[in-house]
Amino acid sequence: MKQGKVWLVGAGPGDIGLFTLKGMEILSQADVVVYDSLVGQGVLAKVPSSARLINVGKRADRHTMKQEQINQVLLEEAQKGYRVVRLKGGDPFLFGRGGEELELLTANGIPYEVVPGVTSSIAVPAYNGIPVTHRDFCSSVHIITGHRRAGREYDIDFQALVNTRGTLVFLMGIAALNDICQGLLDAGMDPKMPAAVLQKGTTSDQKRVVATVATLKEEVERQGIETPAIIVVGRVCQLSEEFGWYERLPLAGWKILVTRPKGRSSRTADELRRKGAEVLELPSIRTVPLEDQSRLHQALEKIEQYQWLVFTSPTGAEVFFEEMFAEKKDIRCLSSLKVAAIGQGTAKTLEQRGILADLIPEVYDGDSLGEALAQGLDGGENILIPRASKGNANLVKILMERGAQVDDIPTYDTVYEKNPLIDVAAEIKVGGIDCVVFTSASTVKGFVESTGLSDYSHVTAACIGKQTKAAADSYGMKTYMAAKATIDDLTTLVEKIKTNVTDSSTD
Repeated sequence: MKQGKVWLVGAGPGDIGLFTLKGMEILSQADVVVYDSLVGQGVLAKVPSSARLINVGKRADRHTMKQEQINQVLLEEAQKGYRVVRLKGGDPFLFGRGGEELELLTANGIPYEVVPGVTSSIAVPAYNGIPVTHRDFCSSVHIITGHRRAGREYDIDFQALVNTRGTLVFLMGIAALNDICQGLLDAGMDPKMPAAVLQKGTTSDQKRVVATVATLKEEVERQGIETPAIIVVGRVCQLSEEFGWYERLPLAGWKILVTRPKGRSSRTADELRRKGAEVLELPSIRTVPLEDQSRLHQALEKIEQYQWLVFTSPTGAEVFFEEMFAEKKDIRCLSSLKVAAIGQGTAKTLEQRGILADLIPEVYDGDSLGEALAQGLDGGENILIPRASKGNANLVKILMERGAQVDDIPTYDTVYEKNPLIDVAAEIKVGGIDCVVFTSASTVKGFVESTGLSDYSHVTAACIGKQTKAAADSYGMKTYMAAKATIDDLTTLVEKIKTNVTDSSTD
């Protein structure tokens, strides 16, 4: 049996952009993922579908599994020869009990690595415009666990903390906020010392309450706060209003679900994140090339007999070229054909193969593609369309009515997907998803299939085209359509939707 290994991987404070490159690489190769409740949803969405999942909970006093059991799980899975990733919120060694998890592995000769993570004690204040050090205010920062075991007094030297005159960051201390503030006051801290509670920093639920050490508990009770949250005490807290940058981004405070197939969503997600959104990349569909490509191979044998080659998706283009190369043919065999693409995404895929599309319709859908192509036909042309098994039937109808001979050849299937780690239906029911981005009618159907809700009237849908919008409309969603079927127009649409929602809520 091969030797197993364990990686303790810090997942960061929530924003997937703060997940390290090494962490992402290790996670992508995992056989088993042991994760806790503080891991951000964006990171969880990157867990490979082939990995076996073990949820160990660990949030405040609600543990799915005790620490000793977690240690044992890591040992046993590694002893079976698996690549085990222990995915932990924040950093594994900063109050993450990573050292305890290594003790048993070390005693049993199990190899391991530690991948540090961005800690919330630094990142969350930064996302709230609070520099934990500033030479005009302090020369040190101190990170303290605010967690106290039941029935025990605090093992914290509050007097020593006050004497440092540095910034104090308390993790896991919300339940004991009053005791922490009182301990600092009893140790002689100025009651007017600025202090803050920072909720769910780096995510769409980020919120801060800024007051003083003497008034923080009262202000938190007045404004409300949810865990996880951290406490920051120090003069630097007064800079938050001036330096707060995250909330100024146009999509800050919004959680957006992107449903595009894996490998297609990255640019959409990146653009939305750049504007401040928390983005969940949860494909509602995936594409699977057909095992039997004999019809396409037959078409390739007579490729010179076609006048037009039509692609209705990037996947259709990719599968076509993969099969063409498998048949020992290259792009020279396409020299006599004209090529049509349904939109810029498909055209870009063709460009990467060295082909510039001869025709792209102004509106990126099947009907518009068929009508644009039909206008240039004389009748009798042979047209090859390699595409999904369930494609737009009207495209073929329009071309045949013009007298074309169409070989409509299925090359891949569209399969609905559901992420086992994130309950999207539950998120929607509690209003946790502000907008869902759809780039095709099939992603709408996949989303509905995976969520199984009886009512979609509360789903705000940003759609890339008429057919996509029609599909979302059919389920009663609140639909909006991009001006053009491009990623830039789609992200601009989401920004406009948020502006409209914000304006209507303040009327």
